[in-house]
Amino acid sequence: MAPVIDVHTHNYTEGWLKLIRERGGPDYAIRESVDSPLTLFHRGASFGPLTPAHFDFDLRVKNMKAAGVDLAIVTLSAPSAFWGGAQISAEAARIANDEFAAAQTAHPDHFRWMATLPWEYPEAAVAELDRVVKLGALGVLVLGNVNGYHLTDPQFAPIWQAIDDRALPVLLHPTVPPGAEALDLSRYALVGSIGFMVDTSVAVTRMLFDGFFDRFPNLKLIASHAGGTLPYVAGRLDRVYETAARARVRIARPPSEYLRHIYYDAVCYRQDALQMCVDVGGEGHVLYGSDYPFNFGDMAGCLARVDALATPAREKVRGANALRIFGL
Repeated sequence: MAPVIDVHTHNYTEGWLKLIRERGGPDYAIRESVDSPLTLFHRGASFGPLTPAHFDFDLRVKNMKAAGVDLAIVTLSAPSAFWGGAQISAEAARIANDEFAAAQTAHPDHFRWMATLPWEYPEAAVAELDRVVKLGALGVLVLGNVNGYHLTDPQFAPIWQAIDDRALPVLLHPTVPPGAEALDLSRYALVGSIGFMVDTSVAVTRMLFDGFFDRFPNLKLIASHAGGTLPYVAGRLDRVYETAARARVRIARPPSEYLRHIYYDAVCYRQDALQMCVDVGGEGHVLYGSDYPFNFGDMAGCLARVDALATPAREKVRGANALRIFGL
């Protein structure tokens, strides 16, 4: 039986926290909220309640064992290193990557990680990628937008090429979407409930229609939170492709074919939603994830829904797919 491998799970690090406290302004601040005395804010909108579990790797291992999770492939969640100028962004990435590498050394049976890069500065990002692959990084984190820039922006092409050349997995994790202020997403936890879904869905749909996956066929893109809304709107994307010539200017295949090329995690909260993800992406392209330790995370619940899948999908999603795409 394959081990249970969590591909969507997070830690922050003490060094990163110190840096964002000192140099995160004006966009980012750490202060108290109704959800946590330690909360990450973006331009006044709360989107990241922090707890001791975000920084405690020993506690992570304890909770993994309790939930039946064998291995965690950890990422530094939003805002990752996408803040500050060139020097601060590169420093934030280096600090996080070094602390993750140290955590893997301390917990080699339970812990792996994906790299944080200073995406706004492609030359520095490629250099950091070269460095961290040697440290043991198994993949790369990217957010759904890089401070408002689309992931298909030509400035990021050297980074994508370096990732594609290595055929690395990439976890595409949402952040605050562009237009959040106009949509008033600061209320009612709307950033986490719907804003993140919009960020992921827009990012991947733009990639899809832009021909991105034809240009970079080797990378293994994992769309967070069961693909956002992508499985639900897959039929609509195909219908638009069939009926709108402007949707076919860069691609010659229906969107649903590309949706079976990318990967999805199992971070969703209904069995039918997970099954739709498997139906749209294919049982070989869905991977267990938990979103631990955020308040929306559900390590045991997400695993229970995976375990309720029919065989052979269950074993593939629990860990066999992750073993394959991460080369474990």
